Amino acid sequence: MGTFTGLEEAQEFFKGDRFATTNGMVIEELGEDTAVCSMTLNENHRNAYGGVMGGVIFTLADFAFAVLSNHVHRLTVAQQVSVNYLAAPKGDRLSARAVLKKTGRSSTIVNVDVTDDTGREILQFVGTGFKM
Repeated sequence: MGTFTGLEEAQEFFKGDRFATTNGMVIEELGEDTAVCSMTLNENHRNAYGGVMGGVIFTLADFAFAVLSNHVHRLTVAQQVSVNYLAAPKGDRLSARAVLKKTGRSSTIVNVDVTDDTGREILQFVGTGFKM
């Protein structure tokens, strides 16, 4: 059983994550050991070359990690993350699917895969959360 009673409670709690929410990131799904967050891309997410800023993609993955890891244990903070950028997004939407790999006494391991709406794999994220 997670710390949030359901999707709506998690959405209400994470309204306080202003950086993610003002950039259009939303929680779509929340399960026992999964979370899905998404966003629609716009011109504010572009770098000087017209591509999607890497920090935008990272933030979406980090948001999905935060949602799931805090569902497992509130309060959990990121202790270490590793990312691999796999491809540039070609679509208009990004989706980040977080999956719990392990939860222990003081930490959690969460994998997050970011894809675009064309099915392209964009980023692979592995995060270790420290349970406060």
